[in-house]
Amino acid sequence: MSGNILIIDDEIKLLKLLGMILSQENFNVKEASTARSAMTMLEQYEFDVVLSDVRLPDAFGVELVKAIKTKYPQLEIILMTAFGNITDAVQAMKNGAYDYLVKGDDNEKIIPLVYKALDKVKDNKSRVVQQAVTKGFNQIIGKSPLILHAKKLAEKVALTDAAVLLTGETGTGKEVFASAIHKGSDRKKNSFVAINCSAFSKEILESELFGHKQGAFTGALKDKKGLIEEANGGTLFLDEIGEMPIELQAKLLRVLETREFIKMGETKVSKSDFRLIAATNRDLIDEIKQGNFREDLYFRLNVFEITLPPLRERKEDLKAIAKHFIDIFSHKLHLTGVQVNPDYYKVLERNDWKGNIRELRNAVERSLILMDNNILDAESLPHYSEKAVPESDSLSIRSLEKIHIQKVLQYTKGNKAEAARLLEIGIATLYRKLEEYGLK
Repeated sequence: MSGNILIIDDEIKLLKLLGMILSQENFNVKEASTARSAMTMLEQYEFDVVLSDVRLPDAFGVELVKAIKTKYPQLEIILMTAFGNITDAVQAMKNGAYDYLVKGDDNEKIIPLVYKALDKVKDNKSRVVQQAVTKGFNQIIGKSPLILHAKKLAEKVALTDAAVLLTGETGTGKEVFASAIHKGSDRKKNSFVAINCSAFSKEILESELFGHKQGAFTGALKDKKGLIEEANGGTLFLDEIGEMPIELQAKLLRVLETREFIKMGETKVSKSDFRLIAATNRDLIDEIKQGNFREDLYFRLNVFEITLPPLRERKEDLKAIAKHFIDIFSHKLHLTGVQVNPDYYKVLERNDWKGNIRELRNAVERSLILMDNNILDAESLPHYSEKAVPESDSLSIRSLEKIHIQKVLQYTKGNKAEAARLLEIGIATLYRKLEEYGLK
């Protein structure tokens, strides 16, 4: 486990000694001899644990703890005190300090206590991440006018039972919005059922939606409950509705009009009370003109339309979204104390993000796999930072790509399908590059 530690003490010899001890434990250590310089460092860097003397030239430990915890509540603070100042240390703990050490007497406790404080920081981050994932509209990150407008519309329609059509480019977060609408509705205690209509053939999509009886078709070995039935009382989310075959559109329209459906291979009519949310990255009006989409179904779906903006039109939200994904994947990859250099965000901001939030999510996950020394920087983003390399310097780009592929394959333990997903290339392209670079 690594972590970012700030030591504050005006006894320079002790400060340097503690810095050396903690550095040998592979912690990232910064040092400050005054409260003022410590607060400046806290603004510049992200820390996990602060190790501070109770008495400083320009501050009293009790007040310092309160000031730090008010501004940086995620930090844990360990106080170092002389024997006669234990009362002050106890008071500081009431203000939010994690624990205290008596100088000279508790030296052997420093390392274990820092590790325990880091465990608490990790648990707190994990809990925050989990809450962000599960809490309705709180998982929609951003303060740009476009996203706030879309979020406001979604919050209003969530209180109704109206059908919703989410439109926008691929990767703009349509399923996140659909899930938030469900969680903000009266149906939140029941199922949220989602399916991507572009991921299946006509026969399999029909089976997934309507269910089937045993023997309804080759391979139907037992009865299967469909998603329409699963969504009873809850919400059915149909992603990429524009990809649904025209024949199935007619059957879906009937379900929306009557709330009745028939399983494949059965004659009995079943009922389902569900709220429908659909999403598409296509222009459905254009699809109607081309005969690919039913106009009557479009009007059934488009009771309330919300258009989600592409990431390039809300660049002011990019850093916050990236930080969110850094937290999620740091937890998933069991990483602590990850530091982010300013050039990392600059590279992210230079990109157009044609794949929107989904592409950014993948880029952050890859960069955490590729980073060196627990530091996210421009070199952790080879797909994007290489755009700044002159085209004539092809050797640098090729070398970068080779290292990139090697690290991702190491992370996936040789699973080429998973590596291709993270690299955002086809499996055939990956095999070609492996051969091109002589990688086994």
